[in-house]
Parts: sequence; C-alpha cells; structure tokens
Amino acid sequence: MTKRKLRRQLTLLQVIMLGTAGTISAEIFVLTGHAAGIAGPDAVLAIIIGGVLTLSIALNYCELATTYPFTGGAMTYVKEGFGNNLVMFLVGSLDALSSTFYAALSAVGFAYSLKVFFPFLPIIPVALLVIVAVGAMHIRGINSVGNLQIVLGAFLLIVFGVYVVLGLTRPEGFNWQTFQSGRELLENQSVWANLGRMLTTVALIYNAYVGFEVIADDAEEIREPSRNIPAGILISLGITTLVYTLVSFVTIGVIPYEVLAGSETALTDAVGIFWPGIGVTIMAAAGIVATLTSVNSAMLSATRETFTLSRDQVWPRILSRLSRWRTPYVSVLMVLVISGFVAAIGLVDFLSFISSAGYMFVLFWASLSMIVLRKKYPSIDRPFKAPLFPLTPILAALSGVLIIAFANPRALLFLGLLILFLAVVFYVSRTFRHKALIQARVEQELGGGRLLISAINPATAVGLVELASRLAEHQEDTTISLMSVIKVPTTGSEDEINKLIQQGKAARDRLLNLTAPIAQQRNVAFSAKIKAANNVESAIYRELKSPNPVKMVILGWPSEDEKLRIPHNIIKEVMVNARKDVLVLRNRGIETIQKVLVPISGGPNTRLCLNLAASLAYEQEIKVTALHLTPEGLDEEKMEDADLYLQEIVENSLGAVPDWMEISVRPAPSVSEGIQQTVQVGHYDLLIIGAGGDVFSHRSLFGLLNDILIETVDCSMLIARHYQPEAVTWLNKRIHQVEV
Repeated sequence: MTKRKLRRQLTLLQVIMLGTAGTISAEIFVLTGHAAGIAGPDAVLAIIIGGVLTLSIALNYCELATTYPFTGGAMTYVKEGFGNNLVMFLVGSLDALSSTFYAALSAVGFAYSLKVFFPFLPIIPVALLVIVAVGAMHIRGINSVGNLQIVLGAFLLIVFGVYVVLGLTRPEGFNWQTFQSGRELLENQSVWANLGRMLTTVALIYNAYVGFEVIADDAEEIREPSRNIPAGILISLGITTLVYTLVSFVTIGVIPYEVLAGSETALTDAVGIFWPGIGVTIMAAAGIVATLTSVNSAMLSATRETFTLSRDQVWPRILSRLSRWRTPYVSVLMVLVISGFVAAIGLVDFLSFISSAGYMFVLFWASLSMIVLRKKYPSIDRPFKAPLFPLTPILAALSGVLIIAFANPRALLFLGLLILFLAVVFYVSRTFRHKALIQARVEQELGGGRLLISAINPATAVGLVELASRLAEHQEDTTISLMSVIKVPTTGSEDEINKLIQQGKAARDRLLNLTAPIAQQRNVAFSAKIKAANNVESAIYRELKSPNPVKMVILGWPSEDEKLRIPHNIIKEVMVNARKDVLVLRNRGIETIQKVLVPISGGPNTRLCLNLAASLAYEQEIKVTALHLTPEGLDEEKMEDADLYLQEIVENSLGAVPDWMEISVRPAPSVSEGIQQTVQVGHYDLLIIGAGGDVFSHRSLFGLLNDILIETVDCSMLIARHYQPEAVTWLNKRIHQVEV
C-alpha cells in the first residue's frame, strides 16, 4: 500500500522551538509550587533527575525518528517492531487521544489565563475560539505552525531569562537562607524516605518534559531529518531542563517552600516580590503564551498521529486525506471537534489524568520497540545511534514503569478502563472490517441489477451491447436490457399509436436478432423491450422507477451530430437528470480494444471510471493506463507526491494497483493537450473519462474538457457520470477545492 507523504518544510529553528515551546507549557507555572510542597528545596534536584531520566527517552527517540523519519512517532516504531496488532493500535490511539485531550486542557488553561486581563471573558467560548483558530492555522500549513512556535517560544525564553537574572541579582530576589528554610539537602530522612519523596516529585513533573515527542510525531515534515531531528530533540530537552531548574531554583529561593507548597501561582507570587508591577503583568502574559504553545504543539501531535492511524488503515481512511497545502485537514477537523467537545462539556480535568498516564504507556512501548528493532534489523541504516545500548531503552522503559507506579491512582484506573475500551473497539472493528471486505468481494463477483441500454439505431445498439456484455460477463446477476423507445404523439389517434407500436416491435425483433448473440457469446442474460412515450428521456426515467432495478444507463452517440446541438438533447438530459450512473459511448471500434486510457483527477467520477476499466480488463488481454497530468515545471518532490496521489486513488478504488494497470504521471501545458498527446502517442483504443463538473451548465455538453476531446481524439470514448444527490455533489466540489 502506497503512502502519500507530508511535505518536508520545517527548519532546525522551527523544530527546536516546536520541542522547547511545546514542552515549556503552563505546567511550569503550577508544578513549581506543588513540587516544593512535596520535596522542599530538594525539588530542584528532582527536576534535574527528571531531565536526566528523560534524556534516555530523548536518545531513543533520536535513533528511532531518524531511522523511521515518518509521521506518527511511537506508533510507527511499535508497528515496525511488534507488527500491526493490538499493541500498535493501543499505542497509536492513546497517543492521539492523549494529545487531543491535552489540547483541550491547554485551551481551557489559555482561557483562564486570559481572564486575568479580561475578567469579563467567558471561559468555554474563548477556549473553543482558540481551538478553532489554531486548527485553521494547522490546515493552512505546517510552516505557519512552526513560525508561531518560534515567536511564542522566543517570548517565553526571554521572559524566563529575565526572571532568572533579576531573581538572582536583585536584593529582594534569591536568598540561600530562604531556599534552604532551615533544611539541608536530603537531611533528617532515611534513604528510602528521601527516595520515595524524590520519585513522587519526579512522577509529578515527568510529563512536563516529554514535549519533544512532537518532533518525532512530525518527523515526516522536517527538513534534513538525519541532522535536524536529533539536534532538535536534544537541544530542546537541554533548554527545557535548564529553564525548569533555574526557574524553580529562583522561585524557591525567593519564597520559602512552606509558603509555596501547593501554590498554582508560584512564579507570579515570586516575581511580585523582586519585580513588582510590570513584572507580574509580563509573567501573567507568559502564562497565556505558554498555554497557547501547548495548544499548538498538542494539536500538531494529535493530528499527525491521527493521520498515521488513518494512513495505515487503523482508523477510518478518510482521516488521511490531504489538502492542497499537504496538511491532513480531515484529521485536523476531527481533533478540533473532539478537543472542542471535551473543553465544552467540562471533562478536561478528568481526561488530563488519562493524558498523563497515556503518555507513559506510549513511551514505555516505544522504548521496548527500540530493543526489538535493533535485534530485528541489525543492518538497517541508523543515522543516529543511541549510546550505551541497551541501557538507554531499558532505563527509559523502567522510568516509565516507575513513573506510572508513583502516578495518581485515578490516572491508572482511567488508563486501564480506556485500554480495555480500545481493545474491545479493536477486535470488534477488525471483525466488521473483515466481514465488509468479504461482502465487497461477493458483491463485486455477483453484481446485480440491469444495464439499461437505450438505442434504436442498429449500429449504435451493437456497440453498446458489446460494451455492456464486457462489463457484465464476470458478474453473475447483472443483466442487459435493450430498450427501444417509440415516440408517440400526445394527440395521436389510437390507430396511429397502434401502428407505431407494431413498427416498434418489428424494429425490436431486428435489434434482438442482431445483438442477442453478442451477449450470449459472453454468457450474459439479455432482453429487449419497447417503450411508447412522448420522448426518450421520459421513457428512461419511468424505467428507472420499475421494480426491476437498473444499475446503469448506457447511451450511444447519435448518428447525426446535429442532435447534440439542439436545446435539451436526449443525452444531455439523461446525463444531468438520471438518478443512476450514466455512460455515453462514442464507438470507433469497441470490439477490438486492447489499450485503455483513464485520466484521473480525483473527481466524483474517478471510482466509476476505474471500476469500468477493471471490468473491461477482467480476464482479458487489455492494458489500462491510469493517467494523472500535472502542470509543467513541478519539482521532484511535487512530482513524487503526484505519483503517490494517483496510486492512492487507484488503491482506494480497486484495493491495489493491478498487474494490468500502468500508473503514469506526466506534466502537460494543459489537461486537454496532455490527454490528446497521450492518446496519439500511445495508440489507445478507448478513452474512459468522467463527465466534467460543468456538465450541468447549458454552455457545455459533457463539460468543456470532454467537449474538446470529443472533437480531437480519434479513439473510442466512454464518458461516465456517477450519480450523486445534489447535496453530496456540492460537498464533493468543496472538498475538491480544498484538496487540489
């Protein structure tokens, strides 16, 4: 299965700021007080230990993300190591859900922080507004996301730098006596008591270090991944550890830890002592910025993980659709809706427990996957190799277990329930998916319904029956119905009408004798009938409503081109108004086709055209070319994306690229010129193309492109229009505008 890739756009600076600003979130404003309450001045040591323990995970991610520089992060590594199974599903789903929940948590935190300056603002509407705004930015492109992180991250680093410098240099700032508050480091406690207190503190702050995971989650969009991924991860972790250590050191040295214990405003309280007035305002603004960077990075992780789950067919395939900016816009919309819903109904605090514990679960399996991958693929190219292997993955895995052991019991309970729920979803969905695949294959083989041909001209009827027989011969219950319409005047007498009907019966018998052997030769059930009506299209519409279901309407090219140019001609009317799929054949030798060309643009008729080609090539010596035309002058990356895009369309329609199909992506000055040249050079016998989106316009017959091709290509031409309700047609047009 081919995978359409995201575009590599992020620079090293953007990567560093994604990791740094995504990690230094609002948690630093609340964790300092809680950590001081547990460990006192030892909290600074606990923060350093947390950074050191996290280094083992960072080194593992450097190796894994450079070896597999694709989007998805931990899920990608677990899939490579353990296979496409329940563990992979749990890791990917928990990673995506944890990031989605954290985006909601950060959005609500942003609203509360903003309320400090604007007390009148409502919490939930503001949270929803920031989620929508960030989501819209993510749809428009990863560059805007990276640039936003640079601006916000730079502001945070400057504020914290000033905080540390002023806190250490001003008389009202840091004081050793205040920092120690009468205590020596690790004094008056047993080794086990100290260890337990330190581990509890580390467990509290550990989750605040793993923001660099966003770099691995988005590895597919990073330029020079072999260099920028490890540099981004290690530099961002180093900056984060330094900031956390110095900020907590200054804070505990300004306010005694007994006073800080449990405080969620530790930094603003401290800055109010040594930098009152403007300092408090700036620190409050930094709190707002920190929550915004968290929303940005969490949404980036969530959308890329969702995209990977979909692209690997673990979650619904629609979530992997890409916009014209090469962003997974459907995944962004889903994450936006879920995080907005979570924020709106007030489940943020509840789900924050799952978010924290879920991250530990993901990191644990990612660490184990590295051990498996080293053993499984010893010779694979690893641009970065973690030192001291296997110590680093073992230490990382044990750290995760240790942190989970000291985590909030409710978090573990929620995590267990969520894992159980996801396991049930996995097995149920896999069962239904297996049944759906079997059913689809059965339906493809059995077929069903009638191919309704409307023709009265013998030459036209022969070509249409030949085409219909080729389409139906490998489907058990698909039949052909040849209908000849006898036009009767509304005011005609009974004798006149009876005479016309008798003439029609004679014509039907002649057509039956001429065409029935064609269908019988291919073992396809065939019937012929006549219909009396005021016009052909009315007879077709009535037939579509008959109890005997019609699968498709097939029309032929008129013997006189003038009939196409009269207002409201038959073909145009049926093409636009029939509530079934419609085919129109211009026959120039359908009996001897060997090469078929199917231009692909991704429109609503694409699947129908490919399935028609598959039916024609079924157990026959026919070669089909799927053609996608691009503008001239595209670079290598865009041409590669166009090739993957075409393969993805074919696979979505046919399940795989068949042996009898060639995939071709070519630049052309225009679509019409590209198709004409391909038909001429390749000596194709049949061109299958979808009706244009402007087929509904009175200015064209089948769409402007097809009207040009009808006049210029020499081979047979089959124009297909897939029926869709008007609302679906409108929606598909809007989607096509986003994606192309």
